[in-house]
Amino acid sequence: MSTSRHPARWIALAVAAVVVVLGVILALNVGDDPAAGSNQSPFLGKAAPAFDLPTLSGGRVSNVSTAGKVAIINFWNTWCTPCQQELPALKDFYAKHQSDPDLALVGIVRDPQESDTTIRNYATEHGMGWTLALDPGDRAALAFATRGQPETVAVDAKGRVVASKYGPMTTADLENFLAAGRSSS
Repeated sequence: MSTSRHPARWIALAVAAVVVVLGVILALNVGDDPAAGSNQSPFLGKAAPAFDLPTLSGGRVSNVSTAGKVAIINFWNTWCTPCQQELPALKDFYAKHQSDPDLALVGIVRDPQESDTTIRNYATEHGMGWTLALDPGDRAALAFATRGQPETVAVDAKGRVVASKYGPMTTADLENFLAAGRSSS
């Protein structure tokens, strides 16, 4: 049998060989996801960026005012569906820990285009009693290298980022962030 009489058979064998080689290459690279670390803050284990922001209550919140406490900083927006999904966890966590003297829960609104009135009404309607800050010019969002919302970081009492997550938090996530902050201080 000559190859000229059955070219389709040889083409099929060549395609099969290429598929096998690609399969082996893929199998050898499983777990080498280039985006695997993209869910972590670039500040993990390093000093948290400085921030000083106006709050909805008319005061200010900063890295100086949260120094000596575990600060859980949550970047969010009123219109963000994942932010709305994590809201019950934030509310439960805050209800449980609002009187903890070593904790500061800070929500930073990531959309400078949203009006203070819209944010205030949303916070009141949803019972958000923790510190809520505005981020004019996205200075804090940029300083923390956020990629979207929700995004949350935990800063220990010494000012180091000890945990981070891009995406909605659960109550267990928040408890783990608090534990990480307390254990590293």
